[in-house]
Amino acid sequence: MTSTPAPAPSEPGGEGSAADTPRGEVTSPSDVLATVTAPADALAAEPAQPRGRLRKVAVDTRPLRHASYRRLWTSSIVTAMGSQMTAVAVPFQVYQLTNSSGWVGIASFCGLLPLIVFGLWGGAVADTMDRRTLMLLTNTGVAVSSIALWVQAALHVDSIALLIGLLMVQQAMFGMNSPARSATIPRLVPAEELPAANALGGTVMSAGSLIGPMVGGALIPITGLSTLYLLDACGLTVTLWAVFRLPSLPPLGTAPRRAGVSHITEGFKVGLSNKLLAWSFGVDLIAMVFGMPRALFPQLADTTFAGHSLALGWLYAGIPLGSLLGGLLSGSFSRMARHGLLTIIAVGAWGVAIIGFGLSGNVTLATTFLALGGAADLMSMVFRQSILQTVVTDELKGRMQGVFTVVVAGGPRLADLVHGIGGAAIGTRATITGGGVLVVLGMSAVDLFVPQYRDYRAVI
Repeated sequence: MTSTPAPAPSEPGGEGSAADTPRGEVTSPSDVLATVTAPADALAAEPAQPRGRLRKVAVDTRPLRHASYRRLWTSSIVTAMGSQMTAVAVPFQVYQLTNSSGWVGIASFCGLLPLIVFGLWGGAVADTMDRRTLMLLTNTGVAVSSIALWVQAALHVDSIALLIGLLMVQQAMFGMNSPARSATIPRLVPAEELPAANALGGTVMSAGSLIGPMVGGALIPITGLSTLYLLDACGLTVTLWAVFRLPSLPPLGTAPRRAGVSHITEGFKVGLSNKLLAWSFGVDLIAMVFGMPRALFPQLADTTFAGHSLALGWLYAGIPLGSLLGGLLSGSFSRMARHGLLTIIAVGAWGVAIIGFGLSGNVTLATTFLALGGAADLMSMVFRQSILQTVVTDELKGRMQGVFTVVVAGGPRLADLVHGIGGAAIGTRATITGGGVLVVLGMSAVDLFVPQYRDYRAVI
């Protein structure tokens, strides 16, 4: 099922379509003559050529020419940091209240359930109403829950039930918001700029995942735990302003009038019946379930890398650091059209990096391989998200983004279970390297036996 996304809305001041923006300066005949007759050493000193090469490799900023997307992306810089601070604050507070890692795991699972349920339902709702309105409502809900978390922490209510309840409400609001936000991007930028837009978004999220926990961990002993919740709530006001400034985004085509179970089921049917979509989800599950070893990081830090006091921090930082660097260099691949083949290559590279990580004997080498894997994962995400945003008609985009949310949220949790059991049964090295091998074999099988996915070429 294919469709042509609606063109990006024109913005005042020449920020509309890509055609309105000149790609280079027009040179006069005299300029050309001066260049041709210039001495060789003067030409060698000309810095324009290196800058041109850098532009081809550095992050592609074309989507930022569109004012609506630019506002939405800029607001995500603030919220990515704030959400990661909350991600640090909640488990820290749970552990403070219970002195039990078991309760931390229970709280994480309780947060996952509403994220999945409301992610699916939110995707269906996003296909039935103005997506701008839905984002305003859900972002307000996230902000209110963050304020409630701040109040309970500042007043020292010390109720684990209240804390987990507020976490579930916040995750429900986020689950409803995420599909609407992702389904909105094809309405804000032209189709050929979607990979670049997804790379920009992924870069911000990677930066938040890397910097947010570090800042949050540093602030807790200085300002107290409650401040992290308050900073998250304040950051969400920026998002509300950006969403408020968006154009109206009503349903297009034959969108359903209400969001029921049948409409959610329809999204799954479309995703499973379309091989391109089904395998875009499948390759991500293969990469995450077999190749995401984060559940073993504490054990590795305590055993394999026991002599390094900062081992655990470096292990957790490795993947987001690589994703951030990959995003900053995303101009090297965001204009490529072979999205299917490039996804297979990226996930295969992730598998190879995980094998290298499993065989590493020191923290520096292990972090390097994790960073390489993070860069490959960012590349895979860019193309999988672009496939999803372009091959589905607008009236189904919300529901398919809901399915995408479930896959992205559920895959790493399944990986935690698989790797935790494997690490206990056969050891960390065998579990990690074996998982990396399975990822590489899985991508080889997709390359050989799923030509429809391998040969998919986007219109760039």
